[in-house]
Amino acid sequence: MTDDSLKPLSKIEAGRTVKLISIDAGIGLKQHLAAMGILQNAEITVVRNWHCGRIIINVKNTKVVLGRGMAHKIMVR
Repeated sequence: MTDDSLKPLSKIEAGRTVKLISIDAGIGLKQHLAAMGILQNAEITVVRNWHCGRIIINVKNTKVVLGRGMAHKIMVR
């Protein structure tokens, strides 16, 4: 990304690599994401995002499928 503003992961185009800054969710979702390797400061590459439906990301060399609502709570830069 070219600017320093935070954006939800759901708004990032396929092919971009971003850094996870925060997760705007309760402890349950944070723990669920952590179990998949989605943690603060993780580098995430968006593999597919058609701006409707699920998003496919790559984190720590593993592909992960996220629902759009979940991805919208993950703030990245």
